[in-house]
Amino acid sequence: MNEALRVSGLWRYPVKSLRGQACERLVIGERGPAYDRQWMLVDMDGRFLSQRQLPQMALIEAELDGNALTLRAPGRPALTISAAGGGARLPVDIWSDHCEGERVDEVADAWLGEFLNLDCRLVRFPDDRMRQVDTRYARTGDQVGFADGFPLLLISQASLDALNERLSEPVDMRRFRPNLVIAGSEPHAEDSWRRVRIGALELEVVKPCSRCPIPGIDPDTAGKSPEVLQVLAGYRRGEDNKVYFGQNVLHRGCGELRLGQPVEVLE
Repeated sequence: MNEALRVSGLWRYPVKSLRGQACERLVIGERGPAYDRQWMLVDMDGRFLSQRQLPQMALIEAELDGNALTLRAPGRPALTISAAGGGARLPVDIWSDHCEGERVDEVADAWLGEFLNLDCRLVRFPDDRMRQVDTRYARTGDQVGFADGFPLLLISQASLDALNERLSEPVDMRRFRPNLVIAGSEPHAEDSWRRVRIGALELEVVKPCSRCPIPGIDPDTAGKSPEVLQVLAGYRRGEDNKVYFGQNVLHRGCGELRLGQPVEVLE
């Protein structure tokens, strides 16, 4: 075991594309981090909404505490609602996946719609539904909630440090929305990892993460800073012309991740 490798950051994102929660520990269940992307905003046709179309989503905080979900945004009074399921179901789409979502709260729909200046609905991933991860990279039965495609995203701290050395102004890890940050490696060492063990939990590193425009959005202002993606493209562009940063990860079994845990690269 390389004792230098350790968990230096843990994040979950209760509502897809809203601000994340830094955590001291993450419980890993069948779909990945508990409550990660369990909620999502959709338009009136059921299509998911994200910072790609609505950069101001970066300004909305979603804090989960027990069975309560609190939403905060600049210039708006905080709203706390029940995070429990059981609402009416409707069809929702994430990329090419067709799923079901549970309506959460009409007051939350109005609160979010007023801030974003469009009609939208907040939906919850039903407990009794299963969304299969792409079987080109996963086993049958591997599942995910409302995340784009995989239950976990891993990035090394050194990869961000290497990017910041090239930028005129450094950025922080929030732009890249990882679940798991590992310190102590070389830049982009995660590109070569295939299997990792943290505590009793084994992780499979299965696919590089191609980056959309979201890392170019300042999470504090929602302003766009194209330099981030332009610089990344200069040294992280693949043969398919996509820009890669971080790795998508599958978990084998359930367990817990904690800040400071040592990380063992198995393969």
